[in-house]
Amino acid sequence: MKHVVEELEKRRANARLGGGQPRIDAQHKRGKLTARERIELLMDDGSFEEFDMFVEHRCTDFGMEKTKVPGDGVVTGWGTINGRVIYVIAKDFTVFGGSLSETHAKKMTKIQDMALKNRAPIIGLFDAGGARIQEGVDALGGYGEVFTRNVLASGVVPQISVIMGPCAGGDVYSPAMTDFIFMVKDTSYMFVTGPDVVKTVTNETVTAEELGGAKVHTTKSSIADKAYENDVEALLQMRRLMDFLPANNLDGVPVLPTRDPADRVEASLDTLIPDNPNKPYDIKELILKMVDEGDFFEIQEAYAKNIVVGFARMEGHTVGIVANQPMLLAGVLDSDASRKAARFVRFCDCFEIPIVTLVDVPGFLPGTAQEYGGLIKHGAKLLFAFAEATVPKVTVITRKAYGGAYDVMSSKHIRGDVNYAWPSAEIAVMGAKGAAEIIYRSELGDAEKIKARTDEYQRRFANPFVAAERGYIDEVIRPSATRQRVCRALNMLRNKTVENPWKKHDNIPL
Repeated sequence: MKHVVEELEKRRANARLGGGQPRIDAQHKRGKLTARERIELLMDDGSFEEFDMFVEHRCTDFGMEKTKVPGDGVVTGWGTINGRVIYVIAKDFTVFGGSLSETHAKKMTKIQDMALKNRAPIIGLFDAGGARIQEGVDALGGYGEVFTRNVLASGVVPQISVIMGPCAGGDVYSPAMTDFIFMVKDTSYMFVTGPDVVKTVTNETVTAEELGGAKVHTTKSSIADKAYENDVEALLQMRRLMDFLPANNLDGVPVLPTRDPADRVEASLDTLIPDNPNKPYDIKELILKMVDEGDFFEIQEAYAKNIVVGFARMEGHTVGIVANQPMLLAGVLDSDASRKAARFVRFCDCFEIPIVTLVDVPGFLPGTAQEYGGLIKHGAKLLFAFAEATVPKVTVITRKAYGGAYDVMSSKHIRGDVNYAWPSAEIAVMGAKGAAEIIYRSELGDAEKIKARTDEYQRRFANPFVAAERGYIDEVIRPSATRQRVCRALNMLRNKTVENPWKKHDNIPL
């Protein structure tokens, strides 16, 4: 028996070497960890159990039968993160550049099937050059199998992708269908066709970083949700993120112990709103002072900065935060902000995560660029997402809530559950000056009259009380009591049950 055990250990050691020490050294020289090193950092110590360590490809074309490596370019298995079961797929760049073959794909789909069957999250660590060209259509078929499972798992279990090296060709579409994509600065990039193909087809000269680096995808394309400095930071932040997320769409949000009292009063919030209605303030200050221990995991912070989205906790329970940011474009809603927030709201609704919405919005951004770019449809996405969501929804209007943007930002009219306003809230069709100039257009030549009309409109409508009189606002609250009131509202809504009319699926304006 002893020699059999020794043979097993020998085979395991060989498999763990992947493409061999020289390729591991090359990986380290690029500032990257190997697939197994990444898993070790991501998972709880000693919890990872690897599957299919000895799997090899079956290709015999182009001399491939002479080159076989156990594992075939991907490490798969399961483990725990802070005690909770997580399935993981990690591309091994040291073996065939992490390229996808038929057997490589089967390893991935086995894990996807297990995650779906056992209702646990999947994390994919991507560092690969695309399909294994030598296998042709078998590799393409493998991609299709992986993609199908991404779709079936969507909204059932959280799917997280971390791009930690090249991710090109067919490899990009699996991450694109997951819930969140994170990247590593300077060492990761994503694109459908690489710089050489781009040069050949379009005659554009571009580097891999310029074409699909982390900066591009976090600030321009919105493909990636965040970028980290290195592999270690990215993996540690994934551990943090998983603490916010439910295991699946039925389990409910995780609850962590907290020493932050629910009735904590934050006196500084009473002076957060400037006296000048045109002066900005940072909505993140409110978020950090409202949530448990100031712990906020922001999503897409480098893109569409006029809206802020991310995860936090209230009384230990995960919540999703959606907030207009007056520091940029006065918190106006544009196409990018609408899409960003809509996707986040739909994720929260998929996984029964309550949504807290903080409103300071002067309206939708005007102009030909926005209209030609489809603002109507993109704005409708956010409206659709909030209206469709059946999770508990608590809204706080801090200052401006003008026009259609008031409706869109989780108002009572689109099934907001509890809607509060600060005394500084201004709920109206538009700002007082613009409204006066339209209503009293005939008096535009008289500056004093228009000023008087503006002041009159300001007194009559630029406050929360007209809406409160009609029941559109449930209560006007002191800013310093915001945490207390939101915590109480979320507690009251804990057992909320709402079912939308039966449908195969909706037809959101994509």
